[in-house]
Amino acid sequence: MTKELTAWLSIGSTYSYLTAMRIQEVCLKEDINLSVVPISIRKIMKTMDNIPFPPSKKTKVNYMWRDIERRAVAYGLPRPNVPAPYPLKNFDNANLVGVVLNDMGLYQNYFSLTYRYWFIDGLEAGSEENIRRCLSDMTLDYNQITELVNSPEVTAKYEKNTSEALELGVFGAPTFSVGKELFWGDDRLEDAILFAS
Repeated sequence: MTKELTAWLSIGSTYSYLTAMRIQEVCLKEDINLSVVPISIRKIMKTMDNIPFPPSKKTKVNYMWRDIERRAVAYGLPRPNVPAPYPLKNFDNANLVGVVLNDMGLYQNYFSLTYRYWFIDGLEAGSEENIRRCLSDMTLDYNQITELVNSPEVTAKYEKNTSEALELGVFGAPTFSVGKELFWGDDRLEDAILFAS
């Protein structure tokens, strides 16, 4: 029986590398109907005065990179080249592209590609080069997508998604929800699937 799951995703979250590299396969294997909602986790965290991995917390930041690397290996995913460029300079741009491609039913492809270029090749998500490569791989026109990204409608949708996430209680990314039940973090994906069963 198909399980319904919503993923509240924000490109710029470091641990989302693990989700980006495995979510398509997990959803296929577990028969998940996944709804994706691209959000600004940065905006949500700012409202909570939460900066998770600032440069001033070097020990914590070093742990984060090593933890992501270990977990990627454990999952059998490509080993990331860490530290990856962080935080993103063009955070919102990366996610606005996600809003456009989500409306086209192409979010998951973009999600995995942008993280691959970011974490494997060192091309920062949201940068022109990263976006151009992703869209080229997806045989999409860069200028056409950029025009859509810059439209007020897409910005409004991004802001609405973020407001809905905040209202639901989302405070980090990735977050998975089943109804009003929240599961925060890549390591809670399987828990969310179990709850949805």
